[in-house]
Amino acid sequence: MTYLAKIGELTLKGSNIQEFENLLKHNVAEYLKGLNCQIALRAGRLYIDCDEALSDKVEFSLSHLIGITGWAKATVCEKTIEDISRAVFELAKIEAEKGCKTFKIDARRADKSFPMNSYEINCEAAGDVESIMKVDVHHPDTIIYVEVRERCFVYVTSNIGCRGLPVGSSTKGLLLLSGGLDSPVAGYRMLRRGMKIECCYFHSYPYTSEEAKQKVVTLAQKLAYYGIKMYLNVIPFTDVQMRIKERAPEAWSTLMLRVCMMKVANRLAGRCNAKCIITGESVGQVASQTIENMTVTEHFATYPLLRPLCGMDKEEIIKDSYFIDTYETSILPYEDCCVLFSPKHPVLRGTIEQAEEIYKSLEVDELIEQSYKDREIVKLTATGEADWKTKN
Repeated sequence: MTYLAKIGELTLKGSNIQEFENLLKHNVAEYLKGLNCQIALRAGRLYIDCDEALSDKVEFSLSHLIGITGWAKATVCEKTIEDISRAVFELAKIEAEKGCKTFKIDARRADKSFPMNSYEINCEAAGDVESIMKVDVHHPDTIIYVEVRERCFVYVTSNIGCRGLPVGSSTKGLLLLSGGLDSPVAGYRMLRRGMKIECCYFHSYPYTSEEAKQKVVTLAQKLAYYGIKMYLNVIPFTDVQMRIKERAPEAWSTLMLRVCMMKVANRLAGRCNAKCIITGESVGQVASQTIENMTVTEHFATYPLLRPLCGMDKEEIIKDSYFIDTYETSILPYEDCCVLFSPKHPVLRGTIEQAEEIYKSLEVDELIEQSYKDREIVKLTATGEADWKTKN
């Protein structure tokens, strides 16, 4: 059995394209480690040959592989028009059984030694199919693709890929992961830019439940399906939050929480060699995400602060969460620490000077350092294996 995947953005690379292609092959091999699969990448196409019994695992891998625009199960046939026509007709019969009434053939002749050009292949291969479906080149129910390369591949409309750059082709980022809709989508979007991701979750037991923590572990696992391998750091933050509640002006409690999170994130980013901090903030979505308050948060970040959702609205974020299968988990009714002790009237336009003064009054540095030291770490992989351990 052969699967064919189309390479997208990688084809725009110049003299270093081989580095990206090798990384893409490496990532596929990580998904399929220990399985008897043959992986090849040639001329903008990724090929996986495997036993039919492995099809579910290969399809799961391709549906989560970042760096391809689409993929399909392909029929491989001899490079003769008779064999091509036969393969096209067999696929057409399957599509007709699914209810398709119209079709189009899209042939590409990469091997110029083949005696027929693309148009001639289209016409010849369509002959038998017209006995069961009508041709519609503008709005067909199904498209049957023919690619004449070193081998000949025939397949129907491909599955949508994740696009982007292979994970690991950019630097590493630290994602502040909560149990909401936004931060998993933010992490996924940076994975698509080739970043490796490490996650950080702030847990305030008993005010946040064990179910809330498990919810975040599940979200991190879903991101690990795309990120190949990932670590989730669970930071015990109860003492820090209680100090904020005791000493910070009520209107500033949420913003001070963000500031303290940045302090821990700075420490953790240095430890895991991350070059930036990633958040799920979107301008104006909540009180802490006004431009003024986001400026305050960023002031306390030692590393560049990336906000990939900054210009997105909630409907766009929800659409992405459905695509990466985090929506149903994110809406589970287990609150994270960000909503605890939320003020009725939060400050909307804090200043850096005010924030520095209030933070100093908290005398919270030792509590922050202790929360960092007491963190738990979960190792997650693309195969879904979770391994808990204490601080490293």
